Amino acid sequence: MRSIAAHDESALAELYDRHAAPLYSLIRRIVHDEAAAEEILQDVFLHVWKVAPRFDQARGKLRGWLLVMARNRALSHLRKRQDVQVDDLDVYAIPTTGTQETIAEQNELTAKIHAALEEMPPELSQLFELAYFEGMTHSEIAQRTGQPLGTVKTRLRSGLISLRRVFQL
Repeated sequence: MRSIAAHDESALAELYDRHAAPLYSLIRRIVHDEAAAEEILQDVFLHVWKVAPRFDQARGKLRGWLLVMARNRALSHLRKRQDVQVDDLDVYAIPTTGTQETIAEQNELTAKIHAALEEMPPELSQLFELAYFEGMTHSEIAQRTGQPLGTVKTRLRSGLISLRRVFQL
């Protein structure tokens, strides 16, 4: 963030590469609109560029700050639409402190996810771990694994379809 505050564009590009995928995924889930999600994501990183000098690591981790900012901007976008009730937006809350019940639910979901990943072929579960747990882009995954970009995208897409069946989403 210090480099971004010093207007180092390559630092912003690195931050974008590292965090854009999970942020976009969160925004897309909230707004259900690809174009709006891309615009909001761009707005998030433009805001980061502008306020980088004010980022205080003592107040929290960078990833959490980015996620909350992305969530808030997505919710603001929804509030501007006429067909969404503000009360319906509580579904997208990001808990800041966990109750015993919340922690138990998260642990149960994590166990289900790990069990589903263990059922997948190892090369597919590796792609999921890189994409969704490490936040790597498809291009970064292709580079790290030596697989063609199209293969990475196709395998992740088929894996998502399988996971949807498992979780009945």
